[in-house]
Amino acid sequence: MMPDRKKNLQDISSQTYDLLIVGGGITGAGIALDAASRGLKVLLLEAQDFAFGTSSRSTKLIHGGLRYLKQGEVALVREVGTERAIVHRNAPHLVVPEKMLLPLITEGTYGYWATSAGLFLYDMLAKVKMSEWRIMLNKKETIDREPLLRSDILKGAGYYAEYRTDDARLVIEIVKTAQKYGATLLNYVKVEDFTYKNQKITGAFCKDQYGQQDFYVKAKNIVNATGPWADEGRKKDNSLQGKRLHLTKGVHLVVPHYRLPLQQAIYFDVPDGRMIFAIPRGNSTYIGTTDTNYKGDIAHPNVSQDDAEYLLESTNFMFPDVQLTLEDVQSSWAGLRPLIHEDGKLPSELSRKDEIFIAPSGLITIAGGKLTGYRKMAEKVVNMIVKEITETSKQRLPKCFTQDIRLEGGLFENFTEVVQYRENLWKKYKQLSIEEEDIHYLVHNYGKQSEIILQTFQELNTENNNNDIALHLLKAELLFCLKNEMVLMPADFLMRRTGRMYFDMPTVKKYYVEILHYFGIQMQWTEAKIAQETTQIQLLIEELELKNLKNKHN
Repeated sequence: MMPDRKKNLQDISSQTYDLLIVGGGITGAGIALDAASRGLKVLLLEAQDFAFGTSSRSTKLIHGGLRYLKQGEVALVREVGTERAIVHRNAPHLVVPEKMLLPLITEGTYGYWATSAGLFLYDMLAKVKMSEWRIMLNKKETIDREPLLRSDILKGAGYYAEYRTDDARLVIEIVKTAQKYGATLLNYVKVEDFTYKNQKITGAFCKDQYGQQDFYVKAKNIVNATGPWADEGRKKDNSLQGKRLHLTKGVHLVVPHYRLPLQQAIYFDVPDGRMIFAIPRGNSTYIGTTDTNYKGDIAHPNVSQDDAEYLLESTNFMFPDVQLTLEDVQSSWAGLRPLIHEDGKLPSELSRKDEIFIAPSGLITIAGGKLTGYRKMAEKVVNMIVKEITETSKQRLPKCFTQDIRLEGGLFENFTEVVQYRENLWKKYKQLSIEEEDIHYLVHNYGKQSEIILQTFQELNTENNNNDIALHLLKAELLFCLKNEMVLMPADFLMRRTGRMYFDMPTVKKYYVEILHYFGIQMQWTEAKIAQETTQIQLLIEELELKNLKNKHN
């Protein structure tokens, strides 16, 4: 994508955009797609990589909002359930059905009848298909489904429908779809400051952090969609007044699946009264999340000893035969929730609703919200901009129709068709000694783009004497991402495009030196630059593996 990037950077200063979006997470990407599809001239700038912050560090579930039902937020459950169905329809390869087991325990959060009624109402409000409605299980049925659960306090369980995703891949597919509708989106471009005329915001001074080039952008409307950094944008605009962000930290740990071999995802009680998830994914199981106040480095929230031990102890409480330790942790991540502050409330009590702030300058800031609700958040923001354009210029623009836009790779009628496509690819390519789980991984990351990667893999396999299937597949995947997904740095690929640094760390550790060398050749890097980036990835691996904590523990 480098030639396109250079051209885009050259063209930007000569344009006037209807909308400049600052921030390339799920909210900013959603706004870009909505605005571009309605005919607006759109530019999105992200200071790091797309989905660098919160949008790659969530629990990776497209929730129906069960916990909101307990808080009495019925309308929110209905809206979130509707949105979940839409994003599943538009990207069925990426937003996949995930059955969730909710164990009921002595003195737990939920009782049997309250759970039964609550899940029934949840299914109704979230418009779950009747074939997927909740079922209630007795103690024996629950243990049959999940033998690892401790039995002495177990009373039964609810078994209900949720959806799992890869949050960063969802963002990048929205970015690519927005590009198809004419939006310009660039990562590694920082908005340094805003410009004004008659006290109204008119543009921004920017820096290309990859090529170290400064430039200026003119825009009729500017949206600050920077998640945890939203208040920093409001400070630049001198409009940080009234409500502010309240950042809380959520930590997840990844362990090998053989160490926590769950049969399905589980949402379970822990001794302090909270509930956490344990979710199997490929050869791993991940556990999370914490919910604590955060005031540190926004770009690099850390996993502390307390965070890790809390999750491990909580898991060992519910699955006593497992006895996980820090040595079992293969990877980890910490993400920040940009919530709206409310005096006197604990982190877990703060609303997850989004809120829009309009500054006297005209800067629009959107904050709060959940991954599942990104499309509706975008619609609200773009509706405001379209209304202003209609009133001032009499230009007529269409209503939002992103509910009908299939995301890149997601051109399937339904999930059944995804499964069929996956099976057909396996039949077609298994003679190349590729594993079935690799086909599964590709289809649920790239959808119908998978075959492009497999064709490249076939070429690499034919050209090279080295018959290392896993390495060739990694190289083919890298070439696809370099060409189509604006990958500029190794972590963009290993972490946010593929999720491998989270869920396939053994493969990353085996091949990262060769992959970074191959990466460097494609990017025309010097040997010194390749060595430098290789060292950075090594340090990142150690950070994700919690090497520092393990050393302290020993």
